[in-house]
Parts: sequence; C-alpha cells; structure tokens
Amino acid sequence: MANSRDKSSLSPLPLAGQRVLMFTGEVYEDLELWYPKLRLIEAGATVVVAGEQAATEYAGKHGYPSRSDIAIDSVETREFQALVVPGGFMPDRLRRLPRVLEIVREFFTDGKPVAAICHGGWIPISAGIYRGVRVTGSPGIKDDLINAGAIYEDSSVVVDRNSVSSRRPEDLPDFCRSLIELMVG
Repeated sequence: MANSRDKSSLSPLPLAGQRVLMFTGEVYEDLELWYPKLRLIEAGATVVVAGEQAATEYAGKHGYPSRSDIAIDSVETREFQALVVPGGFMPDRLRRLPRVLEIVREFFTDGKPVAAICHGGWIPISAGIYRGVRVTGSPGIKDDLINAGAIYEDSSVVVDRNSVSSRRPEDLPDFCRSLIELMVG
C-alpha cells in the first residue's frame, strides 16, 4: 500500500539550522534532559550536550545515562541559538562553575532563549539573570527564585522575554512547545 501522505505537504522543520546547547552532569533529571533533547531534534535543531568533561557519560537521577558532546569550558555561545538547563541535582553542582555562569549570562544578554526546568532554575539564579523576570520552577526552589529577585508564578510554563521556565517533568510538553515557539519567533 502506498503512503497516502504527500511528502510535499509536510511542513519544514521549524528549527532547521539552529543549534541548542544543553547542560548535563551527575544526577540530572532524566526526563528533563531527554524529552527536550529529542523534541528539539524532531523540530530540526542540532542539540549539543555539554558536561564538565567532553565525551563523558553521566548518570541521571533515575539511572538513564547521558553523554556529553563537549566540555563546558570549550563552549562558544556564538555557535548556539538557545540554552536548555535540565533539573535534578546537577544544577547545584554546575552553578558553582564560573564558566557555566558566564555561558548563561552570555545567552541572556544576547537575547537568546534560556530555558530552565525544575531545579534547573538554580543556574540562572546563580548567574544573576532572574532579577525582575517572571519565572516558575520547582516548588522546592520557589524561595530561591523570589530571593534572587524573580517574579514567581505557579504555572506549567512562564515565558518572559528570552526566559522560558517550567516546574516539573509533567510540564515538559508546554515547556518544549514554548521554547520552540520562542526560537521560531
């Protein structure tokens, strides 16, 4: 049976030609890395995963591994159009690295999307980019967000300028849809 779908009617990949940077590290939240990564690839983006070391495997909170493509210290933000910061316990370690904070500030200052979910918000907090920005995040970091000067909202996703944030894995469909919409313009 022939495919009834005419390939010429398929819409082009909305993120074709765009590159997205994601952070990984020990005890990252598995779904918060893999769901956006695969969704962005499906939309046509090239996703590059950065860890403390290049070509290193990191265990997720639930045991699923991720492998870094590059080392954080070798990231050139000009090569990317967006940044995704998954949650888990990983952000608490990575926010102590000066280069991670520089990367986040460079993306934000350049007007490129900075998307953080759940405890991923710890990294933008430490980078100092949330003052006066409407955000959401895990209820566990609500006070941290407020103390950093953010305007906290308990919503599945909050988009404010070039910031995208969500609370938890259940919010991933809204998180990814909003990030892709922001990237498409």
